Amino acid sequence: MSVKQAMLALLEQEPMYGYQLRTEFESRTGATWPLNVGQVYTTLTRLERDGLIEPAGEDDEGHERWQLTAAGSDEVATWFTTPVARTQPPRDELAIKLALAVTVPGVDVGTVIQQQRGASMTALQDYTRLKRQAGRGTDRREELAWGLVLDSLVFAAEAEIRWLDHCEARLRRAVVERPAAAPSDARNADASNEQAAR
Repeated sequence: MSVKQAMLALLEQEPMYGYQLRTEFESRTGATWPLNVGQVYTTLTRLERDGLIEPAGEDDEGHERWQLTAAGSDEVATWFTTPVARTQPPRDELAIKLALAVTVPGVDVGTVIQQQRGASMTALQDYTRLKRQAGRGTDRREELAWGLVLDSLVFAAEAEIRWLDHCEARLRRAVVERPAAAPSDARNADASNEQAAR
């Protein structure tokens, strides 16, 4: 997630101060990715250093506000019109965990998959419940924004569950297709296969 570009996009609407930026970001994303106020102010310092924002004076309560420069407006336009690159995939803890689980002796991979599937199903149910509750606010654009974030979370949870099903099927095939293994390896594989089948 690019906090920098998100803050610039918010500042394109009007000058804001740090806490206001944090509040706006979280209200539009349903606080799915909460921002630390310190992170906001650190980012503002960098944006000013890079010539993307400049001070806009204080509001009536004495809060220092920031506004976009021309370079900042160009940065926002570029961000919105440039696809998110998929060349460097984000680190996926679950994929790493399963990759290591199948290679570390003594790990019951079937149990790892089942526990994750249960957690993913719970998350999917929670997101679906939130979707049913959405749409009760007064700001239709913020409702739409939060709905899009929820859709993304639902689709990601569904994809993760499908991937876990795929992993389980591959593990079963691997056990069947494995060449004659040493007796202890075969017992470990059978135990993992039994756990995966549950």
